[in-house]
Order: sequence, then structure tokens, then C-alpha cells
Amino acid sequence: MFSNAFTNKTVWLSGHTGFKGTWLSEWLLSLGAKVHGFSLPPPTNPSMFDQLGLADKLEHALGDVRDLEAVRHSILDANPDFVFHLAAQPLVREAYAHPVETFATNVQGTVHILEALRALKHPCAAVFVTTDKCYENREWVYGYRDEDALGGFDPYSSSKAAAEIVIQAYRRSFFENHPVRIASARAGNVIGGGDWAMDRIVPDCIRHLHDNLVIEVRNSGATRPWQHVLEPLSGYLWL
Repeated sequence: MFSNAFTNKTVWLSGHTGFKGTWLSEWLLSLGAKVHGFSLPPPTNPSMFDQLGLADKLEHALGDVRDLEAVRHSILDANPDFVFHLAAQPLVREAYAHPVETFATNVQGTVHILEALRALKHPCAAVFVTTDKCYENREWVYGYRDEDALGGFDPYSSSKAAAEIVIQAYRRSFFENHPVRIASARAGNVIGGGDWAMDRIVPDCIRHLHDNLVIEVRNSGATRPWQHVLEPLSGYLWL
């Protein structure tokens, strides 16, 4: 799988302590990569990151993508062959509660990583992960397409749309003739083991069952796609 593309290669991964970041770290290690993680501490307790003991298996650095100099230092020190940017504020209700933090993390954090990558002098493939919520919501019956208009009516989705615009602007302005290649990936809702976050459909059901409570259906009129976490992660790796 992946034609040994990651064997003995250096990977810089933001958000490596989160749900998807932990899964991606474990997968990259199994592929023989040398992983440099850059993230805030695990966002939940318990966390799969701690359960797997990943701090002892990779280069584990605590840092905030809102800190340009910390990002720059971490990336240049790692001198990576691959970059995966997963660090984000990923929760819709948290974005309503803390919009300034959400925009600073999701938009300016993306700017900081792109800015740091400009200083690399060797080939590197960089994948920036956003979301399928980055499209302007037209309440269509079909799935959104790459060429559909970006937008958002809430802090989370609009911050991700803004991140996509930033990625496109940097790619066209600075990376057309640069050894670093830039791509973005837009995944939908995921499920999978080790997800301890709030407002997740499977963990919330298990919590209610454990506490002998009636399972609450928050948005009974909504239809959402679901995929196992390894599906989008495989897409990032193939990309």
C-alpha cells in the first residue's frame, strides 16, 4: 500500500494528539515514517493518543498553530518530506461559543503553516485538511462538488471556507514554481474507535446507554454522510 512512499520519510503532522491525528500517526508509524507531531495536549480525557502511548513513539512537540514562530521553528527543524495539517477547532457548538479562537486557529493557523513551508528548499507534499462543510449551504439534495461556491453561515464552516481560500491564494501566489506542493482535502463526518469528544453520535449514544438515559436525537431532520475514520485518512495518504 502506497508503494512504500512513507518508508524512512519524515512527516510533520499538526493535530497529532486529536482523534484523526492519532489514527494518522499510528498509520504513518506502521508505514515506516518518522513522525514529528505538533499539537496542543490531547483534547479529551481519556484520549486515544495516551492510550496508545504515542508520545514515546514519535517526535512529540506541544505547540499552537496560532504561534507563527513556533510553527516555523518546528517545520524547519523537522525538514519534512510530507506535511499533514489536521490541527483545528473542529466542533460546531464550540465555534459558536468561541468564534475568535475558531477563526484564529482554523484560518490564521493555516496561514502560519503555509508561510513556514515557503522556507523549505526541497520537495515536500503538503496536505491541508478542511471539511465538506466549507461550501455555502444551499440545502441541495446532491453532494457538493469541488467547483461549488465556498461559504458558511456559522463560525466553524465559514472559517473552513476561509482556510480553503487562503490555501488557494498561497498555492497560486507562492507555490506554483516551488519544491513544496500544496493540496487540500475536504472530508465529511467520521466515526471510529477512540473518539472521546463531545457531540459525536456514537460516543454520545454509548454514554447515554452507560448512564441508563434515553438517547437524544439532536437534529432529527438532518441527513448526514458517515464514514469510518480510516477512509478519509487513506485519502489523505493517497493524495
